[in-house]
Amino acid sequence: MKRMMILATAAFLMGSTAFAAEAIEGNWKTASGETAVIAPCGSAFCVTLKTGKHAGKQIGKMSGTGNSYSGEITDPANDKTYSGTGTVSGASLSMKGCVLKILCKSQTWSRL
Repeated sequence: MKRMMILATAAFLMGSTAFAAEAIEGNWKTASGETAVIAPCGSAFCVTLKTGKHAGKQIGKMSGTGNSYSGEITDPANDKTYSGTGTVSGASLSMKGCVLKILCKSQTWSRL
């Protein structure tokens, strides 16, 4: 009986981890209309394009928790990498990439 209770508790805890996903995880429609997936990779979250000319290419790696993330973002068209941030608000992800923290560009992605 005690063993069955331990197994039931373990199964419940394992099942509940699916609900503990970070806000940034999932499929996103980029500003250019492509689809990107953001998923855990090591201790960070990798941003990989799923559709378009650069499908399969990892274009970013972000760390953080809750609604605020930071890391690096690569422009797939020219392979330039920028320091970046991401902020999740509902079904929107505001992405910002900067050079020297003063020259920045922003995009808003939508959750699919």
